[in-house]
Amino acid sequence: MAKKDGTATTRDHMIDEPIGDILSDRYLSYALSTIMSRSLPDVRDGLKPVHRRLLYAMYQLKLNPETGPKKSARVVGDVIGKFHPHGDVAVYDAMVRLAQDFAVRYPLVDGQGNFGNIDGDNAAAMRYTEARMTAVAGLLLEGIDENAVDFRATYDGDGSEPIVLPGNFPNLLANGATGIAVGMATNIPPHNVYELLQACLLLLDEDPGIRKLAGVIKGPDFPTGGILVEPKEEILKAYETGRGSFRLRARWEREDLKQGLYQIIVTEIPYQVQKAKIVEKIAELIYNKKLPMLDDVIDESAEDIRLVLVPKNRNIEPELLMEALFRHTDLETRFSLNMNVLDGGLVPKVMNLKEVLQAWLDHRQIVLVRRSAYRLEKVLHRIEVLGGYLIVFLNIDEVIRIIREEDDPKMGLVDAFGLSEVQADAVLNMRLRSLRKLEEIELRKEHDALSAERDGLVTLIGSESAQWDEIRRQIEALKDMFGSRTVLGKRRTEIGMAPAPVDVEELSEAMIEKEPVTVICSAKGWIRAFKGHGHNAEEFKYKEGDRDRFVLEGQTTDKILVFGTNGRFYTIGCDKLPSGRGFGEPLRLMADLPNDAEIAALKIYEADSRLLVAADDGRGFIVAEKDVLAQTRTGKQILNVGGKTEAKFCVTIAQDMDHLATIGTNRKMLVFALEEIPEMARGKGVILQRFKDGALSDAKPFQWDMGLSFKYGAGETLVADINPWLGQRAQAGRLPPNGFPKNNKFG
Repeated sequence: MAKKDGTATTRDHMIDEPIGDILSDRYLSYALSTIMSRSLPDVRDGLKPVHRRLLYAMYQLKLNPETGPKKSARVVGDVIGKFHPHGDVAVYDAMVRLAQDFAVRYPLVDGQGNFGNIDGDNAAAMRYTEARMTAVAGLLLEGIDENAVDFRATYDGDGSEPIVLPGNFPNLLANGATGIAVGMATNIPPHNVYELLQACLLLLDEDPGIRKLAGVIKGPDFPTGGILVEPKEEILKAYETGRGSFRLRARWEREDLKQGLYQIIVTEIPYQVQKAKIVEKIAELIYNKKLPMLDDVIDESAEDIRLVLVPKNRNIEPELLMEALFRHTDLETRFSLNMNVLDGGLVPKVMNLKEVLQAWLDHRQIVLVRRSAYRLEKVLHRIEVLGGYLIVFLNIDEVIRIIREEDDPKMGLVDAFGLSEVQADAVLNMRLRSLRKLEEIELRKEHDALSAERDGLVTLIGSESAQWDEIRRQIEALKDMFGSRTVLGKRRTEIGMAPAPVDVEELSEAMIEKEPVTVICSAKGWIRAFKGHGHNAEEFKYKEGDRDRFVLEGQTTDKILVFGTNGRFYTIGCDKLPSGRGFGEPLRLMADLPNDAEIAALKIYEADSRLLVAADDGRGFIVAEKDVLAQTRTGKQILNVGGKTEAKFCVTIAQDMDHLATIGTNRKMLVFALEEIPEMARGKGVILQRFKDGALSDAKPFQWDMGLSFKYGAGETLVADINPWLGQRAQAGRLPPNGFPKNNKFG
């Protein structure tokens, strides 16, 4: 469709295509762009595009280690203007990270000024800081002007940029990388370059397995140090698959003081953890009384890290205190490994340790051949020029005559001496001062030296074994630069032993301040805790219409078992209970007790005890108290009840108790041996006492030799002869002794 003037309308440019296909194509393009041009590093030089462009821009600005630095704003401006059309903040942040010695194991940027710190403070604005490349960055760029790598046009087509750097440094593993793309991510920890170079030499000598390589590369080497406590087999598995994680702990030491006191000094913290946040977290634990073993934390750091941890007293074990801190703060972290990289700059792939090292060596071989070919071309050109010069010195008078008299001296030289055009141009461009006898001698020496170099380059380019020998020499030179005793080569992260298992109960108790408490639960189920023991009952006030029911004395480290009429046990820590100042809180809300269930029993948890649990239909069994401990608010089903049956009670069975007395609402009492009752973890149980009309009212475990007693008035009455009620489990029983309470309770 067209207008009258012949111009096309918008409809002529419309594309009829399903929106699903359009979205798929556009999103795929976006995903590929994110993966290849932003988030994943190249396995060859270990750099993302923004880092590569930063280093190349600094190279063009001649910001070498031996030259003076320039403003960071100048570098960032060149990067976003020439190569990287993104925000200056993102580019500057990337540059800052390359300069931080606590973020990068081998910094690529030498920053002058405030480039941030390990506390998490930001760097100064780019107009205030200056930067230049480090020697390591120089290694990555070595030979970039010698046709070592391919270049591509920049985003605006106004220039060119390297697709990858020559990379005379195993940067991917040495400095690590982190990135999140679309549908994939990468996370590679830094390693010790001396160990990496040793592993590369091992690869040149033989075809080792990853286990042998892992014997050389013992694990990550983080710039902030710390202690790697991951088991060796787990480290090996991570290197074999390219995926895994590493458990990293802070380094600490005990510093003894006077009078037997001590303090703990933390000198190294895990990688990518801000020191200020660790201090803040520890202070929060102390303030909230979640770490009663610790009295104070003091940050005495200057250039080195020094966190002082002051324990409450000298009797606290420093190992237990640190274990608590490892569990509740970032003094222990896990660093995940996901070696997802761009293979050849094109294909995302999760590589294992050997594949990453071999990819770097293969890249170095390609770079070596390309640089050698470039150098050979230059040498051959120079040899050709020198050949022309030598001819000139042998025929200097004739050359001068041709230049002075011939109309076309270039062709005259070519015809007279058989020179090539290159040689003729070189002769014509010579300076008169070069026409000296001494210069001829120097030219012959240079010619001979270049001829020898030419032969060596030809041999190198044509022989793969010669190439690997040269790569070995380069790696040996790098090893000398990064020797294990040098500052750069010395390992910072210690490879430690996996920590021994810690008693969770002991650690949990250590995390709670141990104080005596009295737990009060009213008849309507409102619970609270008073500090201390031995309270007067008059102190306990209740809401109108409510009264006392359970009064327990324990410690803040204790747990309370709540047994509901639904047969479930609920667990509440005494430290979680509300203060006794008010009326407390409804227990059913703290324990998720259903509305149709009531509290049947309440007691302090004793790990080594046994309980008798029973329902009102007369069924029950014995259960170990440790088996009723619930891990969630919804509790743990122990006694199965159904229909109108309800759980009646749970009674603690002491070690020396051997018999059980039961009584029903029909006022029939039965005594039988406890050994007749099975011990179970859960279930419906067995019949304790059989009822025709009635239900179980109460039960009491006792020791036969001590006799059976029941409450009578203000005191207790001992049953003189128990034998009349002695029988077997599941019998009906007989009427209790005279004076037995009318409520059918033992008291």
